[in-house]
This record gives sequence, C-alpha cells and structure tokens, in this order.
Amino acid sequence: MSAVVEFEDVIAVTGSFPVLTGVDVSVNEGEIVLVRGENGAGKTSFLRACAGLLRVSAGSARVLGFDMRVDRRTPRRYIGFLGHENNLYRDLWAKEHVEFRAAAGRGSKSDAEAALAKVGFPSSLWSVPISALSAGQRRKIAIASVIVARPRLWLLDEPHAALDAESRTTLNSVLREAASSGATVVFASHEGALSEELSSRVITLQGGRVAGDSGVS
Repeated sequence: MSAVVEFEDVIAVTGSFPVLTGVDVSVNEGEIVLVRGENGAGKTSFLRACAGLLRVSAGSARVLGFDMRVDRRTPRRYIGFLGHENNLYRDLWAKEHVEFRAAAGRGSKSDAEAALAKVGFPSSLWSVPISALSAGQRRKIAIASVIVARPRLWLLDEPHAALDAESRTTLNSVLREAASSGATVVFASHEGALSEELSSRVITLQGGRVAGDSGVS
C-alpha cells in the first residue's frame, strides 16, 4: 500500500502557540484511522495540516505525494475536509448547495441527488433554504458535499456531531464504502465505541504529538 499521509517531526504554530510539536505518522491508502485525544491535544490541527489549511513550520509533511511545505493548494483538489463548522452557503437550498459542490468537481445534478439520498436526506427538504434546517440536517448536507467531491483523502472533524443514531450508522457505512473503493479516511472523534467500531487503527495525540498508534481490538 502507498502512503497517503507521511509526517516526520512535523511542527505547526498558530500565532505564537505550537499546536503540533513533532508529529510522526504514516497513513496508508484505504485505511480508516481514528484520531483521538483530550481537548487541545492537536486533533483538529493535525487534520488541518493534512488538508493544507494549516502551514507546517518544520519537519517533513507529504500528503498524496505532495510536499505540503512547498505546495498546499494542489492536493486540496483531492481532499474532502469536514470541520466543526459545516461551511454551507446558508441562503441556498439544500440541493442547490450539493449541486454547486458537485459542479466544482465536474459532477452532475444526479450525483448530488445520489449523495443526498446516501446520507438519508429526504427529497421533501431539497428545496428548503439551509438556514431553515436543523443542525443534523445541515450536517448531512455537509457530508453529501464531501461525497460528491469524490476525494481520495477524507479528513473529518467530529463527523457524527448533531446526527441521530440512525444517521451515525449510515455515515459509518458511507465511510466504509469510500475506504473499500480505495479512499483513505482520517477522522477525529469523541464518540468512543461508535468510532472504534468504524476504525481499523487509532492514533492518540497528546500535547501536539503522537502518544499512541494501534489497531482496534
């Protein structure tokens, strides 16, 4: 298997505060990796560094074969990032937003409809403004927007947040399907058993560095 994420002694700073303090980690194609740790351990910073949204100050950082210290923009074409914030165009209808994301990735309206159906978003709400939807419904739109991008690397920060039990199970199925198709999934979560059930590997961060790296028993 080829390495999708290769970090060696990676350091990243936000303002004057070090958020990654020497991260060494390698993630291979097709893996589903759970990143966990206490608040402030560096989980979100790690995902953002992988996505090219946080500049790496020192060390070696390669994602999808790209040197992230040289070029952070190009690899974003192949990355699907879902943060704490859904980053939705709230004045658009639900379906309009996913269609917009699909078009950006050369997808079609039918791709958008299929993604919405896959996450269990009802067609009766397709023409409702995003601003009028619940937090869980908005999360589903954000996930559908990642699906239509067909990313090679999925980076998800608390992806189960605001979802009900059925929708969380559906999301896990979506992520397993992506991995079985050759994509790589790296996600941070506090969901415990639900997340461990999904993952084949757990990376634990503490103080901005890797404190543990193991498979799920």
